Amino acid sequence: MKNVIFSVLLATFFLLSPVGVFPGSAQAGEYEALEGVKSVSTMFDFRDGKPESASDHLKLIHETYKDQALLAISQKPKFVVVFMGPSPMVLSKNREKFSADEQKKLEEFDSTLSAMAQDGIGLEVCKAAIMYFGVDPQSIAPEIKQVKNGWISSIGYQQKGYSMIPVF
Repeated sequence: MKNVIFSVLLATFFLLSPVGVFPGSAQAGEYEALEGVKSVSTMFDFRDGKPESASDHLKLIHETYKDQALLAISQKPKFVVVFMGPSPMVLSKNREKFSADEQKKLEEFDSTLSAMAQDGIGLEVCKAAIMYFGVDPQSIAPEIKQVKNGWISSIGYQQKGYSMIPVF
């Protein structure tokens, strides 16, 4: 039930919001929070392991990256997604445990991941989470850098001035 409500709310946001959904629709001036900002560095702590919501979350991150409000800032945004917790389950190419509908959502997820990598968004996955959730490291796409400990990456990015956004 929570997934249905979340999906309806997220779909409503995409349909009604001018932010990041339609190219050219938003300007930096629409956000007081962006006044005086010259660059954006953001690390997403991605822990969603459910195919439908993980796909929707990933699309929202990518749309945010392409949002005109951020692109109006003088420097290109720096985004990195660090996959931790149960998220390696949706990164794995071994998907026999997922239903046909979930596998379809995971195909969308893969497509978004590929587009994000092409756009220069950093993608990392925590090896500790891979091992904990029994995911074969070889089943993870090569464009996703495998790091020993996602928390250490998170600490490093925050020390470099990246804002951290949780995605659970």
